[in-house]
Amino acid sequence: MDSRKDQSASQGAGAERARPVPTNVVGLAAEFTDPLWRVPVRLTPVEVDLLRTEPLRRLHFVAHAGASTISTLQSYSRLEHTLGVLALVTHFRPRDELLRVAALLHDIGHLPLSHTFEGVRGLDHHAIGLRLLRTDPIRGVLEQYAIRTEDVAVALGGQPASPLTNRSGLLNLDHLDSYVRSGRAAGRLDADPAVLLGRLVLKDAVVSADRESAASLVGLVCAEARLHTSWDNVGPVAVVRRLAGRLLDHTTLTPDRLSRMTDPQLWSAFDACAATRAESAMIRYEPHRLRVTVGHARGDGCGGDFSLRKIYRSAPLVEGQPIEVSAPALAAELDALGSLATDFHVRWS
Repeated sequence: MDSRKDQSASQGAGAERARPVPTNVVGLAAEFTDPLWRVPVRLTPVEVDLLRTEPLRRLHFVAHAGASTISTLQSYSRLEHTLGVLALVTHFRPRDELLRVAALLHDIGHLPLSHTFEGVRGLDHHAIGLRLLRTDPIRGVLEQYAIRTEDVAVALGGQPASPLTNRSGLLNLDHLDSYVRSGRAAGRLDADPAVLLGRLVLKDAVVSADRESAASLVGLVCAEARLHTSWDNVGPVAVVRRLAGRLLDHTTLTPDRLSRMTDPQLWSAFDACAATRAESAMIRYEPHRLRVTVGHARGDGCGGDFSLRKIYRSAPLVEGQPIEVSAPALAAELDALGSLATDFHVRWS
């Protein structure tokens, strides 16, 4: 090969573009493959444009597991979960454009550290999400593709029943992804997610499973509830919620501005505030010093009381029937979660 051919070949090689990987989350690849469910999703133009908006990008820097990321390995992001829900919708309802868009937008209102600050100063991620849905840049993207924001809001509201967020108390696609993804991160997933998915169907907007798969799902639901009531979740959440209140009291930060922070921005704000700096460092670097006891202990100046807002225990249908009818033993396992403690006292040793 002469010098001109060498130069031409070099220029050609240099002009070749590096290709994005299948798990690329900004829409550069024509097809996204969820790593948990292994469902390939051919992204539509509106989905690509939504993935590039600030509310969706922000979710990549918000931990799905909230403050329990401090004490566990559940470090995956709220965006990973969001794309997992999109993969599930694509699997069950591939041509339902509205439901696919709703899947991408269902968590945009989440606060930093996800559920950790829910209720602090009246903050509600559902209300925030609806507000973001009706404002730019989300509204502008939806209008560009002739998708009505109110139609998306209805799909997110669960009325009429939606497989994404039904309000029946039965298992929907949002919770299905949460339970299985958390189970994988915690090492308690005893089934191949792709195989499990192949054994599930949607019946009247509710996830229905065969008996064996239902038993696996109920096990994950119960394990998640026990995680929420464990030291690993209760301790960090209680402390970080207290820090957020202190931050709002001692700085010019407003609840609305707090709600739109990412996790790194929140920790930076804690470090910058004299009223939160020391305990912020303690919860990150010395969490082993936390002591969590069941029940409230008012008057103890060494700590504070904390109550869980909710324990999730949504049940799948079993072979199309209510779990109480088709699998009463599994229903009893879920009912037993009602006896878990929800009131705690958290203090530093």
